[in-house]
Amino acid sequence: MLNSNRRRFLQGMGGTLALPLLESVSLGASAPVAPSMRFLVVGNPFGMHPEHFFPENFGKDFTISPTLQSLEWLKDRMTIISHTDHNMVSGHGREISFLSGVLPTDAQTFPEKNMSLDQLFARHIGSQVRYPSVGAALDSGIRMSWTANGVEKLPITDPQELFNHLFLNLTPQEKARRRQMIERNSSILDTVGSQFSGTLRTASQRDRDRINQFQTSIRELERSLADRETWLDRDKPSFDISDHFVAETTIANKYDAIFDMIAYAFETDLTRVASIEFPAELNYTDLDGVNRSYHGCTHNGRGEDLVKELVSIESFQISRLARCLKKLDSIQEPHAEGSMLDHTIVLFGSGMGYGGTHSNRNLPVFVAGGGFQHRGHVDARDNSGNNMPLCNLFVTLMQKFGVERDSFNTSTGSFDLNHA
Repeated sequence: MLNSNRRRFLQGMGGTLALPLLESVSLGASAPVAPSMRFLVVGNPFGMHPEHFFPENFGKDFTISPTLQSLEWLKDRMTIISHTDHNMVSGHGREISFLSGVLPTDAQTFPEKNMSLDQLFARHIGSQVRYPSVGAALDSGIRMSWTANGVEKLPITDPQELFNHLFLNLTPQEKARRRQMIERNSSILDTVGSQFSGTLRTASQRDRDRINQFQTSIRELERSLADRETWLDRDKPSFDISDHFVAETTIANKYDAIFDMIAYAFETDLTRVASIEFPAELNYTDLDGVNRSYHGCTHNGRGEDLVKELVSIESFQISRLARCLKKLDSIQEPHAEGSMLDHTIVLFGSGMGYGGTHSNRNLPVFVAGGGFQHRGHVDARDNSGNNMPLCNLFVTLMQKFGVERDSFNTSTGSFDLNHA
């Protein structure tokens, strides 16, 4: 079975693929070009065991916590934020608001509805890259990423499928079929769009609002189809993932493969926005000392053995991200100072504070990289002791990414990530 997996990945390479664009560009004597900012968000549905996640002391010289041990090397370039959340009551179902601050049921009352931060960034980038955003996991279920129309953007849940999506070129026959599909869909959209004018004249205000929302969806589909046709004849960069599956195919190997593909997609500018999820029902029993599912470990009643298993899972999640960040930090940005990590905003977090109590307060959140002068461990409460809206942090990330906005959904301001 193992050898079969390896052969499938090697066969997936196909023929000769194009070299990464960034490796072949020469600027000569021209002025340096600032590299594009990237965004990587990594999340889980059940938060973190707070006593093991949050450091005991605040400030730039904080002591790294047990769960974050694999990030010790990065502590000068990260900010851990205590006492920030979306001010929601506790319970399941609210964790889906992690990247928006808004539940789908309340979306109509907010300017961005419940669009998630990653999709806001993807919309900002548009067709500058082949894929405005890429989402991956080993199972679905977090519901972390949402489009402007309130539609969940599902992650790719198989490493082979992610590889094919990012790096496998279409055959000439497949390109011809894809082009026919694009043309056919464009024709359908033109027909549907032409029927709106007459309907709008007699429609009620509520129906007009619905039609306007539908027209927005149509325009986004049209742009998407145009983008697909633009990139159809451009070769993708080559990438060999087979080394991840030479040995036993573990959950660590699978997530390392996902993280490595995302890192290479960043390096070759296939995308600048990526989300990676650690879903609820994933089985971590191939980790030492873990005998239950992730979800099962959150129902621990604070039992010492179950908490230990839960912390092992959470530490594993952070360790896979830490490995990816080391890879990003090892890649020098062409024609610019700093590493790729210095030009990648990395956000880790969850829409739930702690699964053991189903608390949706004090969310476990940190930011790394991105060129910020980071602050270490920060208490984000105001002078009255109120938790900071997490959307305040999102405003800061938006501005760093190049989205010139001073608010996002439930924000009341911004959050300074730079050390004084």
